[in-house]
Amino acid sequence: MDKVGKHSRKGRETTKRVSEPEPDYGEEVLKRHKNAQAVTVLGEEDASVKLLEDLVFGAEDDLVEKLVEDREDGGATLLDDDDSSDSDVENEARLKVQPTRTAVWEDEEDDLEEEVDMTHRFRRDLAKSDAEAKMSKQKLQQRMKEQFQKAMGGMPSWAETKLKKKNKKKDDSDDEDEDGDDLMRKTGNFVGSSDSLPKGIIRMKTCLHANNDRPSEDRLTTVQFHPSAQVVMTAGLDQSISLFQVDGKTNPKIQSIHLERFPVYKAQFSVDGEQVVATSFRNKLFYIYDMMEGKVIPVHTVRGLREQRVKEFEVSPDGESLLLTGTCGFLHVLTMKTKEVVKSMKINGNIVGVAFSHDGSKVFTNSEEGEVYIWDMRSSKCLNRFTDDGCVSGTSMAASKNGQYLACGSAAGVVNVYSQEECMRQNNPKPLKAIMNLVTSATSLRFNPTSEILAIASRADDEAARLVHIPSFTVFSNFPMFQRKIIYRAHCLDFSPNSGFFSLANSKGHAPLFRLLHYKEF
Repeated sequence: MDKVGKHSRKGRETTKRVSEPEPDYGEEVLKRHKNAQAVTVLGEEDASVKLLEDLVFGAEDDLVEKLVEDREDGGATLLDDDDSSDSDVENEARLKVQPTRTAVWEDEEDDLEEEVDMTHRFRRDLAKSDAEAKMSKQKLQQRMKEQFQKAMGGMPSWAETKLKKKNKKKDDSDDEDEDGDDLMRKTGNFVGSSDSLPKGIIRMKTCLHANNDRPSEDRLTTVQFHPSAQVVMTAGLDQSISLFQVDGKTNPKIQSIHLERFPVYKAQFSVDGEQVVATSFRNKLFYIYDMMEGKVIPVHTVRGLREQRVKEFEVSPDGESLLLTGTCGFLHVLTMKTKEVVKSMKINGNIVGVAFSHDGSKVFTNSEEGEVYIWDMRSSKCLNRFTDDGCVSGTSMAASKNGQYLACGSAAGVVNVYSQEECMRQNNPKPLKAIMNLVTSATSLRFNPTSEILAIASRADDEAARLVHIPSFTVFSNFPMFQRKIIYRAHCLDFSPNSGFFSLANSKGHAPLFRLLHYKEF
């Protein structure tokens, strides 16, 4: 039974194998043949492409032949790198195109425009007007860049790009021959500076005291520079007038005269610089010192003058007359030739300040009550009258030599600066600026010859002196130097004829001298 069963199973398996259909190998071969034909078609070149290559490069054999010929002739081939073939335009394009880098990380707050406070004292000078109280960071950066380039005289060489340097060298080489000849024909200082005085910090140097060769034994009341020579005069309560040569180093004494029992209240050069007029405190007497002849001439009486004493006076710009300040508001015009009073003017109250206009045609007076009068010198008529803005008690006055500004000092320490033109036209002019850098009475005012600086001082306190920049009306921050006392109590201020030097007369008998480096001449 077992053997029969085995043979029957084998028979069934054989029958099963015979019944399965055989695979069709012809169809598979046909597919492979079609794929091979497709691959062959893809590998073939398009006829149009082949034609374009032949037109541009020539036939393959011709191209190889040309390469071989160029190599044998020693010429450059298409395979060689030829840097000389690059044009200047391509080189400049390479310099301009810089590789860009992507930021690794970005902060969203960087895109926000943050505004900077421009009223801070470190950024105040960067603002061009009061309207720029706030400024974006980008605009502030651009403003600082412009200020830096202005201070450097342009963009420094280390900040220029390679392209700018190349173009600059090219331009310089073209103009070198033309400029070189002109340069060799000239001598002198070729480094120039701006004509206008910058604000903020004034370039200055502290020199030896002007009267160091002969210090005063008492308080100085006067310091004045000679109108034409490099000489300075000092006078004071020690009853002497001294002249010194100004060099900033030794300042040697030229001459000194002693006036017996005559403490000098004020001394002033004549316009031509040949005489010195000196007055005292309680005398009607005044002296005229003739430097050309070396004589001291006392003037005991003045015809037409009914005053008990003569203290304050001003020399007219034409040098022909003296303007004497009397009591009870009187002004007396005295001729220098005959030494007599030819006319008088009167204001309400006492006179505390007098100033001539630049041409001498008008006189400004300031009263103790703060009223300002403008007089015509020819007709002795009052042209205008107004009250100093906010002034309770006037103390001093000064007029600029360019005929533009008028300064009025008060007992509160406020100095109002007006336009002379507005003072002539209006009955209630407004000051251009109220300078409030003094806390005690403003007793001395003085414009420099170029009308770029207004010196203000008070004799009521030590170091109470300031230099004000015109026309910004801001105080120079580096004067005075508060590390040590130099000025003490200033009683008189003056500038040299070309603003090269500035000096004060103080309560210690010294005349501190400062060299203003912005001005090149004495």
